[in-house]
Amino acid sequence: MDLVDRLEELERRVAALEQSGGGDPQLPWAVARLRQEFDAAGVRNGGVLLAGALQLPTGERLDWQAQFATDAIVGDVWTIEAANCLAVLANPVRLRLLREIVYGRRTAADLAAIEELGTSAEIYQHLRQLAAVGWLQTAGLGRFEVPEGRLVPLLAALASAQR
Repeated sequence: MDLVDRLEELERRVAALEQSGGGDPQLPWAVARLRQEFDAAGVRNGGVLLAGALQLPTGERLDWQAQFATDAIVGDVWTIEAANCLAVLANPVRLRLLREIVYGRRTAADLAAIEELGTSAEIYQHLRQLAAVGWLQTAGLGRFEVPEGRLVPLLAALASAQR
């Protein structure tokens, strides 16, 4: 392919990208794409996208995303259940337990070996509270894990707490 052909091909590709809705160049790419998707679906008030492409410290990969229309979030989710789910995260020991589980310490015995987490009974109580609202699930053989559908939202919640 000579230089002229290569330049023409690049011009075609740029034109196709521009026509496919490159959107407002002032907007971040994810926001521009999300606006397009919500507009195409007739979602009038926009929404929120949670997404992650992760490689965990254990080597596991997780690619996950979920979109929520603004009306769905602002409407019915301001409940006692939502408050309880968030309140469970407000404890530093429970956050540490989640971190340790994400990093591969998945059994109560592994977690109990970390002295600053408390006694085995206290650790089990925290694990039960995390599981009761869905931040944890059992994975068999006394192992715990953060469910795939909760890991990216957990990381988003932690990121939103950064100042």
